[in-house]
Formats: sequence, structure tokens, C-alpha cells
Amino acid sequence: MKTRALLALLASGSLLAGCAATATETSSASTATPAKSVDTPFPSTYTAYPSVQTAITGVTIYDGEGGRIDNGTVLMANGKISSVGGADTAIPADATIVDGTGKYVTPGIIDVHSHLGDYPTPSVSAHSDGNEATSPVTPEVWAEHSVWPQDPGFSRAMANGGITALQILPGSANLFGGRSVTLKNVPARTVQAMKFPGAPYGMKMACGENPKRVYGGRGRTPSTRMGSLALERQTWIDAQEYRSKRSDAKPPKRDLGKETLAGVLDGDILVHNHCYRADEMAQIIDMSKEFGYKVTAFHHAVESYKIADILAKEGICSAVWADWWGFKMEAYDAIPENAALLQKASACVIIHSDDENQIQRLNQEAAKALADGRAMGMEISDAQAIQWITYNPAKAMGIEKMTGSLKVGKMADLVLWNGNPLSVYSRPDKVWIDGALLFDSSDPNRRPVSDFELGQPGEGDVK
Repeated sequence: MKTRALLALLASGSLLAGCAATATETSSASTATPAKSVDTPFPSTYTAYPSVQTAITGVTIYDGEGGRIDNGTVLMANGKISSVGGADTAIPADATIVDGTGKYVTPGIIDVHSHLGDYPTPSVSAHSDGNEATSPVTPEVWAEHSVWPQDPGFSRAMANGGITALQILPGSANLFGGRSVTLKNVPARTVQAMKFPGAPYGMKMACGENPKRVYGGRGRTPSTRMGSLALERQTWIDAQEYRSKRSDAKPPKRDLGKETLAGVLDGDILVHNHCYRADEMAQIIDMSKEFGYKVTAFHHAVESYKIADILAKEGICSAVWADWWGFKMEAYDAIPENAALLQKASACVIIHSDDENQIQRLNQEAAKALADGRAMGMEISDAQAIQWITYNPAKAMGIEKMTGSLKVGKMADLVLWNGNPLSVYSRPDKVWIDGALLFDSSDPNRRPVSDFELGQPGEGDVK
């Protein structure tokens, strides 16, 4: 962070001493003794920045779960949302009041599919740490061990896109890519100090062109889609055997990859599956039933509209783009009405990024998908579209009871927009995480700059 900003924040008492401290310097609820110590060797050391009781008044509220309140009030206290209501909502005398007249409040924007930190900026080969492309089966790797907290993309995602939480995934070169990690989007020195307390791990899987291109090009399995499914099934068979022997008098030798796969079979680790074609998604669902795990979300999923009813029945989310298509064969049959058709079928819709630039504009991507649905004649409200980038990704990441909507008792992660967030002209005015004001468009001292950026051209630029 800039020296002048650091001094200003310290003077105002707004910067927590050791806010990005290492595991030995801080503690939190998430550092309590785990039930299975083997499963949590790298616990979260996240501690919220200091906050003050704050009321946003006269504002249009999208609550993240499909609700809207005009001329509303949101009150934050002790890092939580303490009340949400109309103009008559009681406000404590000592609360800081933010006038939201003409502005909008949403929950913090959440990206379910990001590679910030493990494919950071500058985008050079030395920073390419998202794909362990040495074997098609690498469940043993954890994305957090590649995340660089100084990636300038984190602060840009907050300042331009209102991002308050995000899931960092391994890349899609492998059938089993490894564990994901969910982060709070706060400045920190270590990834553990960004780690969302209480968030479950995810498992990144991939089907389709990427694994068969990467490994088929090396003359090894998989070179075809049938080879991919065969290798995945054998991997699950081996994982089932490992899992069944864990309670034996002489348990099997510890295996990091099989520990993760057993966690999936136990239901503790959520499956996020990169998959484009509808027929492949259906086959993956069949395989998940064969081995007794559940797919939480299909990512990219450009053909989800073809099986929207099946996805709705199975309770599987589709994390999609508004209109990316055609960059490879399996992305050819995409349509811009994909998200809207899923919504019409009562399936779970998520708008995601997979890109360090698009993560700064998920609100605009949601707006495009909404407009395409309306042009097709579907009635979808603005409030429902906001759900695609707030509550639904939180649900897919297993953190919806803590964040993702403006409900009393949840984390005070929210964005005040200077206009309708579904307008191309709107930007975040202020961003709070756990009730702490971390970005203020009118205050240059609240634009965090990582140590890496100091002295670089464009330092602190939020474009």
C-alpha cells in the first residue's frame, strides 16, 4: 500500500495492525482445532479490518436473493448486516450515515471462477502457476499454493467490479486439476490471511478438449473423450478403495491426491467441473451417480440451455459467460440467451469471469445476459440478474449462509454503486468487506496498492 495511504489510514484508525499477518501472527474462528487436522493443514488466518457502525440511507437495494427495496436503508454493525428495510428503519444515533440517494446497494460481487493470483499480472511465463500440466490426474495440488497475494488484479477487481469474494481455481489442462480456494478480496501479505474462514474447498475437474489436447498431443492418455471418462472412472475406483480402508487397523499410506478425492466422496469438497457440451455434462452427471458424489457447478457450460431441465432437477449450477463463444469447437454452439433459458427453467445461473479483465465487469456481463433474455421475450427482473453474481455463486461455493445476500446476521460485504449496477455507466462508489470500508472512489487513500506496484508506471490505476 502507498506510504501516504498507509499513514492516513493509520491516523484514522482504519487499518488493522497486522491485517495481512501470517498464521503465527493472528488468530480467528477458523484457526480453532479442526475435527480432521489432516484436512486443514493451512488454516485461514483472516481477520477483518476494523469497522464502524454505518447506515446507508435513501438507497435502492437489491438484496441478492431476488428482492428489491426502494428508498431503503442498510445498517452495518460489528462487521455484520444488522438491519435492512425501508425509509423508516431505525438508525442508532452514533451510526455513520452514508447518503445513498440516487444510488444502489448490492451484496458484494462474487466470482466463482477466477485465476487471480495463480495467473497474476504481469502475465509472464514466470507467473504461470495455474496448471500442473505434468499429469492428467493431479488432485494432490492446491491452488492456494500458487496464489500471489500481490497480484494487482485483486485491487482492480474490487475498485472496478465490486468483487468482495472469489474462488481461485487450478486451470483446465487436467481431468483432475486440484483443490480450489475461496478468498476474501482484501489486501494481505499471505494467501492464508485472505482465505475465507469456513469456506469449503472445491475440486476442479475438466472434460472436453483441453485435457485431450494437452495429453493427446504428447501421445498419452487421454487423447479422446472416451479415454478421459475411462481415466476418470479408474481414478474414482482407486479413491473409493482408499476411502474404504481409512478406518482399517492398518490404514493405507497417506496420499495427498486420494485424500482430496475422498473428501469429495465424503461431501466435504465441492466439485466444480469445466465442461462445455451438453452431452458431456450429462455423462459427467451419470459418472457422479456411479461413484456417489455431486457436481456443484458446471463452468463455462455454453450448452447448458440444451439440458436446463436436467440441471434444474439435479440442483447443479451453471457458471457461464454472457456471450463468449467460438474460440474452439466445443464453444461453437453457444447462444447469448443461455443464462436466461436456464433461469426460465428454474436452474441455478451464475455469471463468471475466468479472466482478469472480465472480473472487473461482471455486473455488465449480467446486464448483457439479462438483455438477451428479455429480447427473447422472457420476463426476468433486475433483482434476479443481480442474484447471478451474488447469492448464486455464494451457494455454489458453499458460503451462502455467510455472504451473498443482504440478510441480517450475514457478513457486511456490500457495494454502493453510483447508479444502477446493470448500467454500463455505473461503477462502485464504495465497497465494504465485513463492514470495513476498503474502497471509496472519492478517497485516493482507500485504493490499496500492493508492494509490487510501488514505483511502477500506472501505480494505483483502476482504469
